[in-house]
Amino acid sequence: MSEISATMVKQLREKSGAGIMDCKHALAECDGDIEKAIDYLRKKGLATAQKRAGRATKEGVVQAYIHMGGKIGVLVEVNCETDFVAKTDDFTAFVKNIAMHIAATNPVGILQEDVPAEVIEKEKEIYRAQALEMGKPEKMIDKIAEGKLNKFFKESCLMNQVYVRDPNMTIQDYLNDVIAKTGEKINIRRFARFQVGD
Repeated sequence: MSEISATMVKQLREKSGAGIMDCKHALAECDGDIEKAIDYLRKKGLATAQKRAGRATKEGVVQAYIHMGGKIGVLVEVNCETDFVAKTDDFTAFVKNIAMHIAATNPVGILQEDVPAEVIEKEKEIYRAQALEMGKPEKMIDKIAEGKLNKFFKESCLMNQVYVRDPNMTIQDYLNDVIAKTGEKINIRRFARFQVGD
């Protein structure tokens, strides 16, 4: 196993935001490979998130974000387990970044289950019509529509979206990272996005 230097730990901390001991452990587990250590920390974050899934989130904040000189506004509520975590820099930055992300991407809902049935049906109709227009065989139409619908969920549901400030992670990945750092369950509860003229 290669020697883990303080410089390597510092580099990993800067890239991942994880604690010193977590970084040392991750580097030791990954033979000093920083990229592998980042993946290791991400997976650990996911494991922490899953362990905390059943816990109650009764604290948190409501964050407002106004964009483009008052043309777009977002209100988002993010919950956590304790008031202490709600006041930390990691949590506060997360909530602000989520509000900015929502302003930029205009998600339809937080999860796939939040997308109204009529929106799903309308999308399916459009995809079927497009496939027919392209002359695709009748038996392939539903399969094509299903594939396009999955892409729609990936692009339109907040947790599936690629994070605008880091294209290497989804919002779910970002949330898992913050759960790992704070040690608490965190839940994006609801949001409202307003746009002038909409």
